[in-house]
Amino acid sequence: MQGGGGLSIGEMCESSAVSRASYYRNWRKQEPKQEQTALRDAIQRLALKDRHCGYRRIGRWLKREGWLVNHKRVLRLMREDNLLSIRRRRFVVTTDSDHRWRVYPNLARRMILSGINQLWVGDITYVRLQQEFIYLAVILDVYSRRVVGWSISRQLDSNVAQQALESALKERQPGLGLIHHSDRGVQYACGEYVNRLESEGITISMSRPGNPWDNAWAESFMKTLKVEEVDGRQYRNFDHAAAGIGSFIQEFYNQQRLHSALDYLSPMEFEAEIANGVVFTKKEKRSKKERNVRKGRPVETAAAEEIRKRRPSATSP
Repeated sequence: MQGGGGLSIGEMCESSAVSRASYYRNWRKQEPKQEQTALRDAIQRLALKDRHCGYRRIGRWLKREGWLVNHKRVLRLMREDNLLSIRRRRFVVTTDSDHRWRVYPNLARRMILSGINQLWVGDITYVRLQQEFIYLAVILDVYSRRVVGWSISRQLDSNVAQQALESALKERQPGLGLIHHSDRGVQYACGEYVNRLESEGITISMSRPGNPWDNAWAESFMKTLKVEEVDGRQYRNFDHAAAGIGSFIQEFYNQQRLHSALDYLSPMEFEAEIANGVVFTKKEKRSKKERNVRKGRPVETAAAEEIRKRRPSATSP
């Protein structure tokens, strides 16, 4: 290693009567400051690119870029630089379950999913504009967390839910065995919506009364939409809101947003891995370990399992 003026580190230390150990000890004290400056720059770049991205997902993006950093350090630096994500606002109730239509039992509550197009959930939320409210209906595939259908309307009626359903059916073209779950709102219980589901061979499931946790998957998406898109924007009009929300769903949420439940993959990345048969959800991984514990089997890590496979068996010559 050469220093200034063409001298090596050893020659400069000798001429200055400084040991090489002292030189490198001082160098190590200064180097972390440069590393932290570069890390702060990377965090600011990611936080400004997505103003509502939390510290955990920024930490995952940093690891993808090659940084060795944990989420606690990312949180501390984001807090110091005032880069924490925007909090969500309260939302109004959009469910009218006081109607004469048939209510269906909750079939989704104890489902164990193993693939896409097994359970869809639907929900409706409002978006506040400067002078009016508009309403967004979505259909979500629970296994991959992908938004497979959505629609925006000025009216809170069955049409907005039906348009979202038609969008999902066109996008996915599901086979038999699909369950559609929603709340008990009139938009989902009305005759037109139920008849359309039954015509496609889709089984109907509905939440228990007054229990939003039965549709937690859709509620979680609506929270994400409000926090990461709607609450940080001031839409000029209906068209501006529809374009912004559509871009968020199609270009960011489905393609780029990392999900902890999907082992920090985006919904489209997760579905691509499913097609290759090499990925499981975090819940599936946990369930496998729990089954082994109940059966008294040791829970192996991937490294331990690989070592066991390579080890010669007792019967080998």
